[in-house]
Amino acid sequence: MNKNELVAALSDETTFSKKDVLRVLDSLTRIIERTLKKGEKVSITGFGSFWLSCRPERNGINPATKERIKLPRINVPRFKPGKNLRKEVRSIRIG
Repeated sequence: MNKNELVAALSDETTFSKKDVLRVLDSLTRIIERTLKKGEKVSITGFGSFWLSCRPERNGINPATKERIKLPRINVPRFKPGKNLRKEVRSIRIG
């Protein structure tokens, strides 16, 4: 499901127009991004939690030249599904 399909599904399930749903969805993603940039965690009970994790500086190899390179420290967004989400998708067969 892509963003347009999500907006359409939310619009169908609620009484809100696609335009209003899109504004809410865009606001939600901006708020999550802003909160993570501040180093804070975002928890949606039953759905899951978003937080930042630090990947330390490490050594790597350039696959094209086989040259050793130093990869910088970076922050990586993480997500852990909540209990309700895990329960709902546990029995689904993929493939």
